[in-house]
Amino acid sequence: MAPYVPIVPFEVLSARFGLAPDDIVKLDANENPYGPPPAAIEALRSARYLHIYPDPEANALRDALSATLGLSKELLLAGMGADELIDLVLRALIEPGDAVLDCPPSFGMYPFSAAVNGATYVTIPRDEAFALDVDGIEQAVRSTPRAKVLFVCSPNNPDGSVVSDEVLLRLLALPVVVVLDEAYVDFAEVDGVASRMGWVRQHDNLVVLRTFSKLAGLAGLRIGYGAFPPWLLEQLWKIKQPYNVSVAASAAAVAALSELDWMRDKLAAIVTERKRMISDLADIASLRAYPSYSNFVLFRLQGKPAKQLQQELAEQGIMVRHFGKPGLSDCIRISAGRPEQTDRVVAALHAML
Repeated sequence: MAPYVPIVPFEVLSARFGLAPDDIVKLDANENPYGPPPAAIEALRSARYLHIYPDPEANALRDALSATLGLSKELLLAGMGADELIDLVLRALIEPGDAVLDCPPSFGMYPFSAAVNGATYVTIPRDEAFALDVDGIEQAVRSTPRAKVLFVCSPNNPDGSVVSDEVLLRLLALPVVVVLDEAYVDFAEVDGVASRMGWVRQHDNLVVLRTFSKLAGLAGLRIGYGAFPPWLLEQLWKIKQPYNVSVAASAAAVAALSELDWMRDKLAAIVTERKRMISDLADIASLRAYPSYSNFVLFRLQGKPAKQLQQELAEQGIMVRHFGKPGLSDCIRISAGRPEQTDRVVAALHAML
């Protein structure tokens, strides 16, 4: 199997390009440029009992999530990022040869985790506008022996599109577990698109995953969570690592939930920059932006190799993402940053294109 290719961190970029970290505009990994809220930083500064193993059930965090979401604690499980929860679901449900369905282009962890768990990986590609081929998904489920899990990312990474209620209901009528990855839904909520986490109460084949990486700027602490139907959650408790959520990650996440207004203010600022980036680059004829409900924008490039553009931006200390995958080879994805970061990337692209 091919290894997952992660994004390079600040210190490596700094050494590679001979730039100070503060001179790098890092817009390649959809991180929250404002970082954690003050309460989370203080919680880390004053954390006690770091020498003691964490609560295996992450009760403090699940209590805080339950109060915030209005969802029973008994439906919630925290993990070392949503990535761990993706793997846990497949470990619980997949025997070698069972089928995992995916709708690329989408998040690279789905094929990665499918391969790790010995699944048959079945794809139903999205159309040119990145919409789901619902008829194709239904046909694939009917025609694929041992179809078990369907991954749906909404907003989808890398284009930022969302799945409608009507489409999701059609998918939930299929005899598979639907894993709805809402890693970016906090930004969609700014534009009035609601999370479907509460749907788990009515649909026993639905899993909904979310993360603190984007909402609270805690990507470096690896903390995510999900809502699961009781029959599945019972099995996940058996197979998860006992101490999967660290003391530091839990403390920071709980504290972050006490500052929802602060975080929502930053989410709104990021969405503003996403919209401004699209507007300020609209006059570049060779660059086409896709509508996005997330904290990034996918651009399709004409007249110049996208990989070359990524490299030229990197030489100026501006990091954006290029995907060497079918349907994306002529695209770059740019995360929304702070206003001054938007200024730099917009100016650079105007000068290059």
